[in-house]
Amino acid sequence: MRITLADASERDLLLLKQEIIQAAPSLGIDKIGFASAEPFHELKDILLRHREKGYESGFEEPDIDKRVHPDRSFEGVKSILAIAVAYPSKLVNPPRSEAGAYRGILARAAWGDDYHLVLRERLKRLGAFLEERVEGVRFMDMVDTGALVDRAVAERAGIGWIGKNCAVITPEWGSWVYLGELLTNLPFPADTPIMDQCGECRICIDACPTGALVGPGQLNSSRCISFVTQTKGMIPDEFKEKIGNRLYGCDTCQIVCPVNKGKNWTHHEDLQPDHEVVKPLLIPLLTMGNREFKERFGRSSAAWRGRKPIQRNAVLALGNFKDRSAVPVLASLLKDDPRPELRATAAWSLGKIGGEAALEAVLRAQRSERDEAVLAELDNAARKLGGLTPSGGDAAAVEAGGPQADGAGAAPAAE
Repeated sequence: MRITLADASERDLLLLKQEIIQAAPSLGIDKIGFASAEPFHELKDILLRHREKGYESGFEEPDIDKRVHPDRSFEGVKSILAIAVAYPSKLVNPPRSEAGAYRGILARAAWGDDYHLVLRERLKRLGAFLEERVEGVRFMDMVDTGALVDRAVAERAGIGWIGKNCAVITPEWGSWVYLGELLTNLPFPADTPIMDQCGECRICIDACPTGALVGPGQLNSSRCISFVTQTKGMIPDEFKEKIGNRLYGCDTCQIVCPVNKGKNWTHHEDLQPDHEVVKPLLIPLLTMGNREFKERFGRSSAAWRGRKPIQRNAVLALGNFKDRSAVPVLASLLKDDPRPELRATAAWSLGKIGGEAALEAVLRAQRSERDEAVLAELDNAARKLGGLTPSGGDAAAVEAGGPQADGAGAAPAAE
């Protein structure tokens, strides 16, 4: 069927809608819903309160009006097609962390090819499908970095409900789904939103490692480990141990969700994980240059912030694992790395790992370090290790065979 936009009847659009729904799986789309393009008036109040309380991440579109008015992004928009694409939640026979060969973990949303590219490709297929059938159709795709709030669009389109963990939860696929939308000038009939099915359950809120879920559907992004792992610079002390071995993102609130129990999706080849990418050895990460990092991680959405945050998080993970085999490379970072945030983090981890070699590395670095933030971390580490004090006191002897001498301390791991 091919129609002209100007002559399309309600029946034409309803038939086309059904055709799109039937074709969605062949386009690589697991679920599709249709929403009106009316402003998201209730969302505006929520976003304003969110900003007033300082809960924003800083990654959002700063203009709230653009986030709630679809016509600010696409003139003449009549409806929005929301899509969901399911991704894996389990690794088959994953490599294990072992003493001297500890591993980090990427969040599941970063396991396959970069979902921004994957979903845009799916949306382009959907747009081409419309162009073949409607003369005069126009459209615009958005994935994550667009002005609109993907979750709000998906909820209005009946894809799922927004859970207490702030994720869109679908009855069919759980919350292991990527979201995207296609704004169009076609006035499709809208779908009905799904009622909230979380009920009294608050497992996700109670399980959040940092208390970032401050209420049902309310997230303080500055406390969310997923956000913290993506920031650049120093990580506040209160989060360092809670990050565990997470290199990028956090899945805790989704892992514990009862709706997600037993759900794992493997039918999209481009979203399947490479074990050595999503659960990499930590020590080799620390000496990886930009070229090698891009070759190794460039296809993952985890690479969008570059190697610095991931390397910093790897340093934290080695400290949380109390991996004594990492002391030489951490000592090298303290001596030679130009990035103060990595030197400071290395100092913290050496303080966690303990032992004579860690103390010696800290004392050497104290004598040459000039950055005040790094010096503060070195002083803290030296104090923990019984060594040089900030006032320049004598180094205390470290007893042989101190705590965790085998380096086998366990991190509060994400897996």
